[in-house]
Amino acid sequence: MADFYQGIKMNELSSRLGLLRAIKPEELELMLSWRNAPGVRANMYTRHEISLDEHLQWWGRIQSRVDQKYFMYECQSTPLGIVAFTGIDTASRNSSWAFYASPQAPKGTGSRMEYLALECAFNEQKLHKLYCEVLAVNSPVIKLHQKFGFKIEGILREQHRVDEVFVDVYKLGILAREWSSKREEMQEKLLKLSNA
Repeated sequence: MADFYQGIKMNELSSRLGLLRAIKPEELELMLSWRNAPGVRANMYTRHEISLDEHLQWWGRIQSRVDQKYFMYECQSTPLGIVAFTGIDTASRNSSWAFYASPQAPKGTGSRMEYLALECAFNEQKLHKLYCEVLAVNSPVIKLHQKFGFKIEGILREQHRVDEVFVDVYKLGILAREWSSKREEMQEKLLKLSNA
C-alpha cells in the first residue's frame, strides 16, 4: 500500500514539476538549437555556434561512455531543457553536472530542472556529492545553486577567457546529506509556485 501512495505522490510531482527522461534521437536537433541560442552559449565554456555535424559526432562519441548521462527535461509533455551529469565517478560517488533550458521555457524552469537533477543525483544515482563550475558572469545561476543548498567551494580567479576578458569560475558543490535536509523545503516552494 505504501508503494501505491508513493506512486501517486510521484505522479503528482511529475505532472506539476516535470520529469527527466532519455533524449530521443529525433530531439537532437532541438537540443542543438537550444545549445546554440545566444543566451545559452554566453554562459558556456564552448561559445561558438555548433554545427549539426559536430553535434551528432559528439553525441555518437558519448553514447558509449558510462561516466556521462544526459536527460531531457519535460513538463506537461513539452521538452524544455537538458540536464547533464559528466565525470561520473562511481568509486567516489560524485559527478559534475550542468543544465540549460529552451529560450522559450517558462519562468521557473531552471528551478524545477535543478530540483529534479538533485533528486536524480542523490536518489537514483546514489551519489555522495554533486558539483559544478559556473562562470562569474552567470551570477543568477550561482544564486540559484546556493538557493538549493550548494556551497561555494572555491573561485578560480581569471580562469576562463570570454571575449578578450579573463573571468572567474565559481566551483560549487552539495553533499547528499545537505540535499536531504533541503529537499522538502524546496519541493514545497516549487509546488506552491506551480499552483500560482
